[in-house]
Amino acid sequence: MSVVLVTGASSGLGEEMARQFAALGHDLALCARRTDRLDALAAELRPATGRRVETAALDVTDADAVPAVFSAFAEAFGTIDRVVVNAGLGKGAPLGTGRPDVNRETAMTNFVGALAQTEAALEIFRRQGHGHLVLISSMSALRGMRRSMTTYAATKAGVASLAEGVRSERIPGVDVSVVHPGYIRSEMNEHVQQRTRFMVDTPTGVRAMVAAIEARRTTAYVPAWPWVPIGLAMRVLPLSVVRRLT
Repeated sequence: MSVVLVTGASSGLGEEMARQFAALGHDLALCARRTDRLDALAAELRPATGRRVETAALDVTDADAVPAVFSAFAEAFGTIDRVVVNAGLGKGAPLGTGRPDVNRETAMTNFVGALAQTEAALEIFRRQGHGHLVLISSMSALRGMRRSMTTYAATKAGVASLAEGVRSERIPGVDVSVVHPGYIRSEMNEHVQQRTRFMVDTPTGVRAMVAAIEARRTTAYVPAWPWVPIGLAMRVLPLSVVRRLT
């Protein structure tokens, strides 16, 4: 099959994507800050799937480390066929309430980190002449969100715009996908999952994500129900209505 690099693979959506990609027959290059969890995941997947799984420590806010780790994976495997820009944070505080550190950390990880990953991935893809760039955004990217979601939503809108800009460039041999997950249970949102409508379990939600990625969809709202109709509505509803959805 192919070699798939997934960032933020030590937990949540990234961890489950690794499991599902391996089950489909892909070799994996997994990176995250928590190497103990990465190594445990690799030890689980190698005998269970028979796939090659390599791991590396990576903080995506380290601008020098990102290209170094990606290049090391490319050299080890001989190719990187797909990069899933997944690492992210869900922290946030209402703007102007004395927690700029929290919002800055989320912005640096979710957007500046995504930019560094995109740069590193495209260097490899341009050199190879092929590749599939996948950026994980969010349904919250479709409109401005209030309170603790403001910065998070803005970063995810930036990620979606980044994907569209790269796609518009039409780099030969390079496909670009942006995935907008709805409410999927993960460590990032476990504190709210019991009171959130339309929440699905991690394997179900990630299965929809992986299906869209495998199909190389340019844009996907997942799971399709109810997020495709909600996504269409969010783009046209007045902000006074949208604010009641969050």
